[in-house]
Amino acid sequence: MFILAHLSDPHLGPLPRPRTLELVSKRFLGYVNWRRGRMHSLAGPILGGLLDDLISNKPDHIAVTGDLMNIGLPGEIVAARQWLETFGPPDVISVVPGNHDAYVPGSLKKALAAWAPYLTGDGGSPAARVTFPYVRRRGPIAVIALSSARATGPFMATGHADASNLVKLREDLASAKREGLFRVVMIHHPPMVNATTWHKRLIGAARIRAVIRDVGAELVLHGHTHVDSFAELEGPDQPVPVVGVPAASTIPGGHRPAARYNLFKISGGPGAWHCHMTERGYQGPGSKIEVIRERRIF
Repeated sequence: MFILAHLSDPHLGPLPRPRTLELVSKRFLGYVNWRRGRMHSLAGPILGGLLDDLISNKPDHIAVTGDLMNIGLPGEIVAARQWLETFGPPDVISVVPGNHDAYVPGSLKKALAAWAPYLTGDGGSPAARVTFPYVRRRGPIAVIALSSARATGPFMATGHADASNLVKLREDLASAKREGLFRVVMIHHPPMVNATTWHKRLIGAARIRAVIRDVGAELVLHGHTHVDSFAELEGPDQPVPVVGVPAASTIPGGHRPAARYNLFKISGGPGAWHCHMTERGYQGPGSKIEVIRERRIF
């Protein structure tokens, strides 16, 4: 039995105090948004409790699907690296960036360099430039991490599926299948049709769906929407489950689901995989972390 944990969108806070010049960009709008709402709806103690519960379940590996930051401040990059180091070692935690990690031009490049040990595939050097997709083989699974993060203009939160990365995605999925591994694709933006509003969509999602339709995968994990979701993509042999999770730091009682994470218990082998999902998190105000629902994926 292999246990994979999935959480997303921690939006780590509080924000470092920005310098005036750092707000002369899209960051100004993001900073105002944080002050008006996010600073109240995303609470540090909530995230801390969620992580304590996650660790107590002793997962073999942890997938974090982006949005560690809020507006891409240099101080946020450092704080996120420190948070990752406190959370766990790089060989246990795999990360992909989200749109908030690429909030303004240049922030993603700096973040990837700072977080490189958590975004490096098997045999790669953390000192080298981070490239996507990267692959990590852990027990019976292959984690295939794809980035959809790219800096966008004001009021936009779109992701991009670069065609150049999808050639390697196809190769990595096919190779992992030949090795008899349970293939888990990580990405921040959901690749389904009409998964989000227009200004938050994944541009090029049809390309990802085409790759999965041709070569398959066992599971796709994403964040971005801040809600729990379950969908399926067409695969060559059977539907491929796509699972989203609420933001990991959302306080109970708001208009979005409170902080949660998912556990996937994986067993079996090629042609006879078994995957059971348990969603854990907060319910209403004052609640403790509990099982929200369980689902047999297959």
